[in-house]
This record gives sequence, C-alpha cells and structure tokens, in this order.
Amino acid sequence: MFPSPVKEDLPLDPASVRKELTAVLERADYKHVRFHDLRHTFATSALAHGMDVKTLSAAIGHVSAATTLDIYAHTTGKMQARAAE
Repeated sequence: MFPSPVKEDLPLDPASVRKELTAVLERADYKHVRFHDLRHTFATSALAHGMDVKTLSAAIGHVSAATTLDIYAHTTGKMQARAAE
C-alpha cells in the first residue's frame, strides 16, 4: 500500500510515514492525529455514508465483520437519528 521509493519491494518505514503525517497536519494547522486514528475515522465515515459492514471489513483487512463493528466503528449522532426515524 505504501511502497518505499528507495527499497524495491519493501514498504515505507513507519517512522517516515508518521513524520510525513505530522508535517501535513502542521501545514494544515491541525492538531496531532495518530495514523491509526485515521482508520477509526474512515470506518465510522464509511458506515455513516452507507457502506455495508462486510465491504468495510474487507477494505480494512478484517476477517470478521464483528471485529470491524466492535473495535473500529463508532456511531455518530446522525447515524442514531437516521435509525430512530
């Protein structure tokens, strides 16, 4: 997913990914966010926008949709309101 530009067939070094994310956030004048936090945000946003759990689970590499729901998906107020309707 994140190939190294210098070492063929190897991924980027995690430290360089964190460093680049920090630089992007600083340029955007945004608070510190861990790279893993983006995973939670993606999962919640995907569900809020109608992605089914099985598709989301496959997209983030889980074998079980239950894992995706239990760990990474967080309900939003909009999701709760839609369910109440």
